[in-house]
Amino acid sequence: MAKHRSKARNKQRSTSRRTQLVGLTAALAATAGTIGFTASMGEASTASTGLSPSQADALTAARVERRDLGSRDASRINLSLAEAKAYQERAARGTLTSRRALALSAAKAKSAQLAAAKAKAVAAAKAAAVAKEAALAKEAALAKAKAAAGPKVVLPTTGYHLTARFNQAGGRWAHNHTGLDFAAAYGTPVRAVMAGEVIQAAFEGAYGRQVKVRHADGTVTSYSHMSEFDVSVGDSVTAGTQVGAIGMTGNTTGPHVHFEVLPDGENPVNPDPWLRKHGVNP
Repeated sequence: MAKHRSKARNKQRSTSRRTQLVGLTAALAATAGTIGFTASMGEASTASTGLSPSQADALTAARVERRDLGSRDASRINLSLAEAKAYQERAARGTLTSRRALALSAAKAKSAQLAAAKAKAVAAAKAAAVAKEAALAKEAALAKAKAAAGPKVVLPTTGYHLTARFNQAGGRWAHNHTGLDFAAAYGTPVRAVMAGEVIQAAFEGAYGRQVKVRHADGTVTSYSHMSEFDVSVGDSVTAGTQVGAIGMTGNTTGPHVHFEVLPDGENPVNPDPWLRKHGVNP
């Protein structure tokens, strides 16, 4: 009888061990496939698996630890994803900033180039304007000087006709005629034919009132038979300056001016070619 009871106890212990193993296996399977059971679910599992309270507590602790590990892993994954996204955003912003910087730099360079070209064009226009203004001023000054100086050579009077030529013979002269006679109305102005200095303004016998002018090259021109003097010795005259007026003083038969050219100041030459050589036609 005692032997029979011992066998029964052994059988019961063996069955109990198998039951515990089965329950532990089920618990491990439940732990691997399920996260987040509640306490009530734990109690139900304990009841269904036949776990003891200590085994159930151990199982619950394992579940909680696994859940915490999963949460921490998820948090790490989420943090890594956030960091990666932030890095990508920073990289994108950096690329965008670089592109904007390049575009801004190119725009500034182009603007500077355009500004330089505009400044160059403005400077060239100003230089051209200054040069044109200088040329106009020079031209005006030359014209003014020319107008002030007057013509280089003029005829001795106006409204005339020639009544006697050079070397012409006649009873009115002691020798052949020594100049040109320009006959005009009494009182018509007599002019210096070229710039020079008055060296004589006096009455000279048969020549009547006579004015002589010495020019820069040493040539002397003479104006005789005038009715008046309009210059004095030492006066400076230009071409066209009035030195007297047509008259009949001295040896003459009518109002005229007797004009002579003396290259050396003493000996007269034909005034006709001399005047033509200087650009006037008597």
